[in-house]
Amino acid sequence: MSGEAPRRGDQGDVALSVLDMVPVSAGRTRSQALADMRDLAVAADTAGYERYWLAEHHGSTTYMSSATTVLMGQVLAATQRLGVCSGGIMLPNHAPLVVAEQVGTLASLYPGRVSLGLGRAPGTDRLTAAALRRRSASLPDFVEEILETLTYLGSVPGRRGTGSRLPPSRLALRCRS
Repeated sequence: MSGEAPRRGDQGDVALSVLDMVPVSAGRTRSQALADMRDLAVAADTAGYERYWLAEHHGSTTYMSSATTVLMGQVLAATQRLGVCSGGIMLPNHAPLVVAEQVGTLASLYPGRVSLGLGRAPGTDRLTAAALRRRSASLPDFVEEILETLTYLGSVPGRRGTGSRLPPSRLALRCRS
């Protein structure tokens, strides 16, 4: 190869992505795990990967991915063109307005590079879920929270949002019963 990053289409139209839960490997510190995340993101960006997904997990000594939007901001700041996605933010763990404001701010800082994946799985154990003051994850409640989040992002026609517009095409919604 000439040293150029592969472009989409060079791999048979397969877009390559990274899914990172930011593991704290044996013998490594939490700070080192975060530095490893940044290094992996830079390597993925340089290699021509399309997206970098960060998964939400709380109450874990193994994974550092509890503050998804904070990590997204670090990856966005460390890379040049890589799309960065929450894979996903567990909406029953967060107020929809806060999710919309945080992701909307990132989308304003890094136009065209931010995607929002939403889920409703606990992402943790029962004790931690209780500490998060987790709300109902029923399908009707989840759908309502998705609409509320989209409204705040200004992505629902006819509803007033916060002005931080994230197009619906940049959303990845996971519905699991």
